[in-house]
Amino acid sequence: MQCPGAEYLLFIMGYSMVAGATGRLLFGYDSFGNVCGKKNSPVEGAPLSGQDMTLKRHVFFMNSCNPEVKDMRLSSTILCVSSCPEEQLDTLEEVQLFADKNGSFLCVYSLNSINYTQNPNADSLCPRLPVPPSKSFPLFNRCVPQTPECYSLFASVLINDVDTLHQILSGIMSGRDTILGLCILALALSLAMMFTFWFITTLLVHIFIALTISGLLFVCGVLWWLYYDYTHDLSIELDTERENMKCLLGFALVSTVITAVLLSLIFVFRKRIKLTVELFQVINKAISNSPFLLFQPLWTFAILIFFWVLWVAVLLSLGTAGAAQVIEGGQVEYKPILGIRYMWWYHLIGLIWTSEFILACQQMTVAGALVTCYFNRNKNDPPDRPILWSLSTLFCYHQGTAIKGSFLITVARIPRTILKYIYNTLKDKHNAWSTYMFRCCFCCFWCLDKCLCHLNQNAYAATAINGTDFCTSAKDALKLLSKNSSHFTSVNCFGDFIIFLGKVLVMCLTVFGGLMAFNYNRALQVWAVPLLLVAFFAYFVAHSFLSVFETVLDALFLCFAADLETNDGSSEKPYFMDQEFLSFVKRINKLKDTRAQGEENSLRNEEGTELQPVV
Repeated sequence: MQCPGAEYLLFIMGYSMVAGATGRLLFGYDSFGNVCGKKNSPVEGAPLSGQDMTLKRHVFFMNSCNPEVKDMRLSSTILCVSSCPEEQLDTLEEVQLFADKNGSFLCVYSLNSINYTQNPNADSLCPRLPVPPSKSFPLFNRCVPQTPECYSLFASVLINDVDTLHQILSGIMSGRDTILGLCILALALSLAMMFTFWFITTLLVHIFIALTISGLLFVCGVLWWLYYDYTHDLSIELDTERENMKCLLGFALVSTVITAVLLSLIFVFRKRIKLTVELFQVINKAISNSPFLLFQPLWTFAILIFFWVLWVAVLLSLGTAGAAQVIEGGQVEYKPILGIRYMWWYHLIGLIWTSEFILACQQMTVAGALVTCYFNRNKNDPPDRPILWSLSTLFCYHQGTAIKGSFLITVARIPRTILKYIYNTLKDKHNAWSTYMFRCCFCCFWCLDKCLCHLNQNAYAATAINGTDFCTSAKDALKLLSKNSSHFTSVNCFGDFIIFLGKVLVMCLTVFGGLMAFNYNRALQVWAVPLLLVAFFAYFVAHSFLSVFETVLDALFLCFAADLETNDGSSEKPYFMDQEFLSFVKRINKLKDTRAQGEENSLRNEEGTELQPVV
């Protein structure tokens, strides 16, 4: 079965490669349609287009001290130059000397450097004097002025007055090395966390919970400290820094609420740590029958990285897809092609759906391998290559199940994305009532998303057990779980909670590294988007690795429920579960019966108490 909409996604990819020009965004371009650092094709009606800019890699603004934006476009003439002037140039003679000495021409291409001081129109064809000293900054190869007054005006216009897409991409590009390093850190932390769960003990759980609590409190403290530092920094002049300050306040408030909730849950579940350790030991024994399950996230991660890189490349191409139009003075501007924004929306849907489909394939592969090992009578002779068998079954028979499950998640997330877009668009027109309604809707869709994720995971396990379609498997899974939910649901929930804390710890440590790294470069980037991107990536990577334990835990519970449904433990119908798992279930039931008996005796004593006369 083929994923619905795949043809249109391929069409968008092909269209973006043909119509897009990622080089304009990555390398910059001048006012005449030439991409800096590239050999260009001429544009009809623009005599200064189509030049060879191979040696001219830097973008120079002729009026960098007083730039203006008209119709989302800088009105200042932009040129491609071979080097930025590192010293101030006060006269046209100095501009001419700089061109002769460095081969970097700061006047319009039609004016020869010999005529810089002789042409009567040199004032309009050359940069406004004095030309401030500038330096090439890794922000799309732009020459950024270094004098404080010019720097402030230039950066505020360049970063804050361009459209949102280019603002986001500029923040990502300017911090690309930091983002890459933080992504590698998240990957290393996720691997370490996965092996921590593999060798889990009671002492290790206590240490792990202590580290999580410390990490949450530490990140909250750092966020509030950075916000305090921003509010008392008198040198803040740029809108980017003010925007970072607002984002820091938002991050600090959200992290404080999350920390308070997680600390409360840790306090509530603190008495179930010993049983949870035993549960993870049962999980690890199930994984030991097929140890290559631990390496399954590596393949998933590699596929996701390949898809995300491809998705970003197509996004960049779509963002630069436009038709060249010649305007006054022979200059060139690019008008977006009609309907391109609809492609962006469909491209976003493709990102969510395809990512969820890849994760669904991983969950079905893990569940299928576990089911094969669980329903094997001879525990001393596990089946050969259960992962390969599960993969072959998935791609031959159950791709439709994975597609339907991932589509449900996508359908639940699209309204939330649209609501968020509407909320941000009408941000200045909100009253207290509308803000409250939007937040309630966000909360409802978030709860729906989590319920659907849990439903999908159980449906995938039921598909692996019975070989039925998605809807039938989801119905059977709900019936089995409702009948047998009394056995170890609470321990199962706390096991999921411990795994979730592992993801939170990875995200906290990565975000802390991002805060320290991005804080050193406050002015020229709005680092709220890169930091959110890093946090999302860290959580997603941790989820990809630790979801093996979640999938095994839920599939094991469902196999146990199916085992109870079809067998009674007699010699004619023995259980498929091994003795260690059976003894673990008996201990949980005994503990539950003891607790229920104690509550019943306490209630009976309260009802039978009579008032006695005071002697």
